[in-house]
Amino acid sequence: MSSRNEPISKLKPRWQYYFELTRLGGFPFGTQFIFWPSAWGVGMAAYSKDLPMESFITHTVMFALGSTVLHAAACVLNDICDRHIDRKVERTKHRPLASGVVSVSGATALLFSFLSATLVMLSFANSDVFMYALVGIFPLHGLYPLMKRWTSWPQIWLGLAMGWGLFPGWISVNQNLKYDVIGVFYLGSVCWTVVYDTIYACQDRKDDLRAGVGSAAVILGSWVRPILAIFASTFIACMIYAGIHNHNGPYFFTVSVGGAALFFLWVFSTWKVDDNEDCLSKITANGNMGVIIWSGIFLDYYLK
Repeated sequence: MSSRNEPISKLKPRWQYYFELTRLGGFPFGTQFIFWPSAWGVGMAAYSKDLPMESFITHTVMFALGSTVLHAAACVLNDICDRHIDRKVERTKHRPLASGVVSVSGATALLFSFLSATLVMLSFANSDVFMYALVGIFPLHGLYPLMKRWTSWPQIWLGLAMGWGLFPGWISVNQNLKYDVIGVFYLGSVCWTVVYDTIYACQDRKDDLRAGVGSAAVILGSWVRPILAIFASTFIACMIYAGIHNHNGPYFFTVSVGGAALFFLWVFSTWKVDDNEDCLSKITANGNMGVIIWSGIFLDYYLK
C-alpha cells in the first residue's frame, strides 16, 4: 500500500528521491499494516503456548524490523509497476519514478537490495517461518501491483498480502497451526484491509476512473459505505470466532473486539467519502486501530 506524497523538487539530492521511493519518511504509516497482523499472530500463539516474555519481545521486534523492510520493498515495486499510471493521478504524479527523476534501473537495484535484506533476516528464522514468509513476499506482495490491471477488487489481493503475516507470526511461536484460529483471523484481516484501502482509494476515484484503474472505491460508487460496513462487521465476527477457539480471556473480547467495534462505529458515522483529507485521516486511524487489537491480545497473554 502506498503512503502519502507531496510534490518533489528537482533540487533535492539524488539520495532523497530514492528515500522517497521507500516511503520510510512517513514511517510508521504503511509499515504498520504489514506489522500488526504478524504481531497479532505472535500474540495469539504466545497466549496459547505460555511463551516467556523475553521470547515474546524478541519475536515481536523481529517482525517489526521485517515489516519495515518488506514495506519499503513493496513500495518501490509498486512505483516501478505503476509509474505510467501514477502520471495520470494527481496525488501520485510527483512520485520520483512517475516524474522521471529516478530511473527504472536505479529503482530496481534499490528493490533488490531491500529484498536481499529481507531474505537475510529470514535466514535466521526456522524453516516453516521462512517458507510461509516467502509466500507472502513473492506471490502475494509481488503480484499486487498488477491486480489493479486485472480486477476491480485489487483490495482483496492486498488483504491477502497484508494479512499473511498472521501465519509466520503464529508459526514462529507455535508449530501447531490452528486454522480455526489463525485462518479465520486471517480472513478477518483481509476484510479489514478491504475497508482501509478502499477508504484510501476514495481519494483517487475520479483519476482512477479516467485512467481505467481497477478499484473497489470506483465499482462500489454510492454503496461504498454500507458495503465496507459489512466487511468491517465480518472482521469483528472473525475475531470473535478466533478468540473463542483460541480460548482467549476477557481482555481480548473487551479491548480487542470491543475496541475495534467502537472504532468502526466511529469511522462509518463520521467518514466524509468525498473529502480527501478525511479519507486520509481515517486510513491513518485504521493503522492505530492495530494497537487496540494488539493491546487486548497482549493483556490476555500477560495476565493469563
